Amino acid sequence: MRHRATAAALAALTAAAGLTLAGPGPAQAAPAGRTFHVDCGAAPEGATGSRRHPWTTLAEANAHPYGPGDRLLFKRGATCTGGLAPTGAGSARAPFTIADYGNAPARARLDGAGAHDTVLLSNTQYVHLRNLEITNADHPGSERNGVRLRLTDYGVARGFDIRGLYIHDVRGGDHKTVSGSSAIHIAVQGTAKASWYDGLDIGHNRIEDVDREGVYFKSTFSKRDLVGQQQDPNAYPGEWTPSTGVRVHHNTLKSLAGDGMKLDTTSGARVDHNRIDGFQLRSPSANAGIWTFNTDDTTVEYNEVSGGGNTHDGMSFDADGASRNTVFQYNHSHDNKGGFLLICPYSGAKTLGTVARYNVSSNDGARLIQNCWGPILGTEIYHNTFRNTEQIPGYLVQDDAGSPATTQHELSIRNNVFVSGGTGGYAFKNPTPGLSFAHNAFYGIDMTRPNPGGITADPRLRDDFRLGAGSPALAAGAVIEDNGGKDYFGNRLKPGVPNIGAYAGRGVG
Repeated sequence: MRHRATAAALAALTAAAGLTLAGPGPAQAAPAGRTFHVDCGAAPEGATGSRRHPWTTLAEANAHPYGPGDRLLFKRGATCTGGLAPTGAGSARAPFTIADYGNAPARARLDGAGAHDTVLLSNTQYVHLRNLEITNADHPGSERNGVRLRLTDYGVARGFDIRGLYIHDVRGGDHKTVSGSSAIHIAVQGTAKASWYDGLDIGHNRIEDVDREGVYFKSTFSKRDLVGQQQDPNAYPGEWTPSTGVRVHHNTLKSLAGDGMKLDTTSGARVDHNRIDGFQLRSPSANAGIWTFNTDDTTVEYNEVSGGGNTHDGMSFDADGASRNTVFQYNHSHDNKGGFLLICPYSGAKTLGTVARYNVSSNDGARLIQNCWGPILGTEIYHNTFRNTEQIPGYLVQDDAGSPATTQHELSIRNNVFVSGGTGGYAFKNPTPGLSFAHNAFYGIDMTRPNPGGITADPRLRDDFRLGAGSPALAAGAVIEDNGGKDYFGNRLKPGVPNIGAYAGRGVG
């Protein structure tokens, strides 16, 4: 035990010193790198990139190649205008860092002034981008981005960390393309060499007033049968090549023209602890808060999504075409004009294995759940709580009017609480035979479909979405295997008959 503790202490001291242990040989230091400074408010004479004589333009910063351990730092309180497009790359032990320096209260500011990209990180890897203010408002309506990551016939790119940015007033057009327009745009393109990201962390950023996308992924290495006729005509003809190791977390997004976040051609992505308030506000196209397309094994959890601006979609969440095994759990959805959940294959695509569990929804309008036409297979919607007191949805489930009779829909809706404080609504539009209900609580709602094991008495739902003492929804649900292990509030799920709804604890007095 003493030997193991000593080894652990040595490893910790070695890591703190920036060294690595390489077996019995001598310790090897990570590359120290060089530091370059940019102050676009300084006098240009004698600029060398030093702190005393900083570069004064983005052109100077773009002209220099960077390597492992290098740091490109922008002066706080100063504004640089144009596009930043550095060349070079970091390494696993020594990333290339772009950040700020100085003690001014205002951030270092990069203003694209109508450029296609304020920051472009192209065909590079092991880059950390942090703590800058980024804007791009001039000449509104054209395709542009705040930050764009781009791979073109590159292969695998690793080690990206996009953190602590304030991105605002990116005034692009209504473009859903591989090249723009977004606050943070993740693009994979080309036709010769399959390319993807492996290890991409987008966290703790503040995004406001963007036309049109918040965080947007798109890849041309996306071809597979699940996509059907929705396939990008410019797609690489080889096999589907998803980005991996993707996490999008703890971001705050407000006032978006279009989508909040869209994941595309990823596998195993996690989208968590984000706050989206105001999307689908200025776009004539269909948009959602957080949605997936052509993805596998995505987990969307602990997010709060509100302010969907109209009913052209306008839901918090969407498992779109070719989404396979998408889980929406522990999210709070409220005050979205479009509703709560969209499941949307069409044009030959399929959506498989969607799970929505232990979410809460308040005053989501138009419809709570909408299904597009096309195969929707293996969908499980269980242990959610829906409360509507101000907006009464027209439909509890809306199947699109164009759904052919042969469409395969497999939707099981179990153990959910539905509470209405108004009258009317909650109809079913074109319900398909594969839509089934069981053990749900409907209160204030005229349920028109079979709901075996369900209840219609007052579930005593509290304002905090917990169940009050004596609720008939306590221990009244059906046992569901592989249920995630905990409820919306973090309570561990115990063996036995569960509560109905998103709360698994005891009745609250």
